Amino acid sequence: MESKDILNGTSFERNRINLFMDWYEEDVRAAIAERQTCPYEPKTIFYGSSSIKQWDKLYDDFDGFHPLNLGFGGSTLAACVWFFDRIVSPIRHPRTLILYAGDNDLGDGRHPEEVFIFFKEFMIKLRERFPLIPFYYISIKPSISRMEILDKIVYTNRLIEDDLNTRNNSYYINIFKKMIGKDGRPIAAYFQEDGLHLNRDGYIVWREIVLNECLLA
Repeated sequence: MESKDILNGTSFERNRINLFMDWYEEDVRAAIAERQTCPYEPKTIFYGSSSIKQWDKLYDDFDGFHPLNLGFGGSTLAACVWFFDRIVSPIRHPRTLILYAGDNDLGDGRHPEEVFIFFKEFMIKLRERFPLIPFYYISIKPSISRMEILDKIVYTNRLIEDDLNTRNNSYYINIFKKMIGKDGRPIAAYFQEDGLHLNRDGYIVWREIVLNECLLA
């Protein structure tokens, strides 16, 4: 079965994928609980992988924008599509959705074209539920631990950026260029010891870009 058919395939295929997606269940339930216990009506929705989930100061960084952190660890773009109806759809009146995903798809061995297919599936889900809200896609970051797939990261980012440039109210946020040094390598000062996840300095870079290019633009 081709990648484009995976999420909308036969009952057998969907059952097989469902078994795989069970791996995320604990984190998905935590994201749902985060939404359900939010003390205000959320307006700025952050969704995606552990780079979102581990943004410990996200609520402080975007205080005043009614943020909601719906990240779940290890998630792929495919998983973001799969769980969208459970995690994001119940939100009634969001003003903005910001997504970071695709990093783990490539890390799991997916080809850029496959990741792009999942991205387009995500856009279908998003616009079926929220046809008009501004959408921002944070580019896949370069990371020390994934230097061997840097070319695939660049290509995937380009595919997604080109697609977003054809869509209304949908924007590409380039954090890649702020995290890569003059030597063409990721800037180590922005990463935890694992070379994959961001430290506070890395999140400060992201905060400034999101504020200036999304929320204050």
